[in-house]
Amino acid sequence: MTYDIKKLKQLREETGVSFSLCKKALEETNNDINEAKKMLTKWGADKVKDKASRETAAGALFSYVHHNRKVASLIELLCETDFVSGNKEFQNLGQELAMQIASLKAETVDELMKQEYIRDPSKKISDLIFEAVLKFGENIKVGKLIRLEI
Repeated sequence: MTYDIKKLKQLREETGVSFSLCKKALEETNNDINEAKKMLTKWGADKVKDKASRETAAGALFSYVHHNRKVASLIELLCETDFVSGNKEFQNLGQELAMQIASLKAETVDELMKQEYIRDPSKKISDLIFEAVLKFGENIKVGKLIRLEI
């Protein structure tokens, strides 16, 4: 079975998963985008489990100060390599997480992971991390977080 190049591009854009995995998913689902997404999610869960034990010795710090200057946050987002920590999408994720912490109080990383994402309540923060692990192919996790409020 061959894959449809337009669907391959669409699946890649919508999921951020590598072209090779998107191609494989489309081939195995007869070019059904929805089924291919489900398959990628299933495969992704296995890949995320494999990566979870890998050391996260690189990363970056991200901060956010609310416009009223009464709430601020700082987050340590960890990954395996400096290559990923310098990636624009990784940096965007860090900024989004810093804003999330300033917007919704979380005392611990576990609390943060269970929160609904402020920009898309259909996703939890753990889903954003899961998607990032799939996209970058590295273990990514939140190290520390701090929220200050006057």
